[in-house]
Amino acid sequence: MADTHIHSTYPKGLDFEQVWAALMETKKRQEDTALLIKENARQQKETDRQIKEINQRFGDYSNRLGEIAEYMIAPNLREKFNELGYDFQKTSKNIEVSDRPNRIFFEIDFFLENYNKAMLVEVKTKLTTEYIKDHIERLEKMRKYADLHNDKRVFLGAVAGVVIPENIKENALKQGFFVLEPSGDTFNITSPYGKPKEW
Repeated sequence: MADTHIHSTYPKGLDFEQVWAALMETKKRQEDTALLIKENARQQKETDRQIKEINQRFGDYSNRLGEIAEYMIAPNLREKFNELGYDFQKTSKNIEVSDRPNRIFFEIDFFLENYNKAMLVEVKTKLTTEYIKDHIERLEKMRKYADLHNDKRVFLGAVAGVVIPENIKENALKQGFFVLEPSGDTFNITSPYGKPKEW
């Protein structure tokens, strides 16, 4: 009768108990990894919630600062510009232009006007280059809208901000805008370099 040899499938030098222990260790590591992944996902969800809450609070705070800037500017806006030699007789706030047939849409924070000139004032919490570009586009739309409605007045631009970095202020002045900045319980107006740009 031939000898029957049973060959172990375990690596050389390992017995069943050692292989079983290694399998159990591997299983435990997999379970620990799964728990870690689950905990990381929970923490990420909590972090996302906190970021969303901070963004919402900051958005509310930013909006309030913008409102404060508007309230600070509103009472003396016309008088301050009239001290610079303008004769604005009327101030309007939050004007919305919606000319559907000509596809012209824009909003104006403050609109000062008289029989031959008008000033569009944009108020922001923090003034940026992008807001200056937007205001230029707004004035171009105003000019187009006025021309279509036989309004021959000259349009001027002004920008206001609670925070205005110096380089942004320089850019606004170079673009021909008046710049309004808080000063105590009122605000100062800096006139543009050279002649204010007219649209």
